[in-house]
Amino acid sequence: MSAAAERPEWRSFESWEQMVPTAIRNDPLWNMKVYRMALFASDLGWYDISKLIQDQRVQSLADQLYRALGAVCANLEEGYSKSSHRDRARFFEYALGSARESRGWYFRSRFVLPESVTSHRIQLQTEIIRMLLTIVPRERNAASFREPEPIYRLSSSAAESLLTNIPLP
Repeated sequence: MSAAAERPEWRSFESWEQMVPTAIRNDPLWNMKVYRMALFASDLGWYDISKLIQDQRVQSLADQLYRALGAVCANLEEGYSKSSHRDRARFFEYALGSARESRGWYFRSRFVLPESVTSHRIQLQTEIIRMLLTIVPRERNAASFREPEPIYRLSSSAAESLLTNIPLP
């Protein structure tokens, strides 16, 4: 891995969405806002990890953070593919745990990453957590396998700034 990753071409959530491959955007899973946000957070994490890994004291923290960010996406991907609501809810709970873990690792990285970055990432993970906290009970009590359209939205207009004002290390 190189010492530092170059800044991404995208500067907002919307411009990031446009660079995601069509094969991913055409998957029904893409309709889940929480999945898109988790994938976005994972991509942001790449740049954060590139900064963290330069400090030998936090290399294992960087590894744990990147694994946790990836696990949020992976558990949503696997859970979405389950036919039983009970199984789906269980994987979405795993994603919830990984989102909380990611938030904790960002808090612990505050001594290396800029405050603007850690604050943004902690808030972004908190939004993902909030969304998952509404999805899990809904999934446990669901009567049908698929929803007709996405129902997961950001919880506040303040959260929208998390998707447009994105600090990078």
